[in-house]
Amino acid sequence: MIVKTRAVVLRDIKYRDQSKICLLLTREYGQVSVILKGGRSAKSRTGPIFSPGNVIDAVLYKKGNRDIQLASDASLVLSPLSESPDLERFSVLYRVLDLVRYASGPEEKNVPLFTITHVAIWRLCHASRDFQPILAWFLLRLVGVLGFTPSLDRCVFSNNDLLTSIEEMKLSELLFVHDPGGFALPGSAFVNSVSIQTVPVSRYRFIRALAAAGHSPLPEAAPDEVSAVTSLLQEYCSRHLDRMPHRKHLDIVSRLISA
Repeated sequence: MIVKTRAVVLRDIKYRDQSKICLLLTREYGQVSVILKGGRSAKSRTGPIFSPGNVIDAVLYKKGNRDIQLASDASLVLSPLSESPDLERFSVLYRVLDLVRYASGPEEKNVPLFTITHVAIWRLCHASRDFQPILAWFLLRLVGVLGFTPSLDRCVFSNNDLLTSIEEMKLSELLFVHDPGGFALPGSAFVNSVSIQTVPVSRYRFIRALAAAGHSPLPEAAPDEVSAVTSLLQEYCSRHLDRMPHRKHLDIVSRLISA
């Protein structure tokens, strides 16, 4: 069966003399491994299109009983690789690709995961600087797609409205609770728990702003604030991945995300 699907190229490896095998995250079929015959030849038109990070429209000869499908054609939709070289952009890009690669399974359709990956790459293509907030945005969206969105509106213990409480109590800090996931008011839990850490209100507001940003521009914050939020979300992910339904590479994801 010949199918056409939009896909993100997650990785590629050499195969024999001139071919290569690519792992795609497709919108319709989840992860799909494909072989591109002659894809490493200098004469190949489609070979360069199947490069990690590219968003493509791919034409596949798909058979249900094959582990590796045959790719016959593709057209380029987005490519962060075509921009001027930037190590920070590429670092964030490959971080996103690795997370997606290990957080999804073969033939496991997940349109929300595909969508946030597509948007993250779009953001990387159109940003000229400040790439780290894109990673923070992606991590926050990723935990939601995987089913453990942190509570941002109400205290996870008292259920009080957080913004109202911040104003009334003139708070400068909140608690971030890894289990259950979300923010809590000071005094609502034992702060010596290893699953709870103190977070400045400014950091909480930045996370809320990230959560509210769909296709709109991402909120700005100081580099150290962005780095702290990214680290917080990475730790939150690592604590919850083992509670997800079994996937082949969950142990690898936990190590990756905690690195």
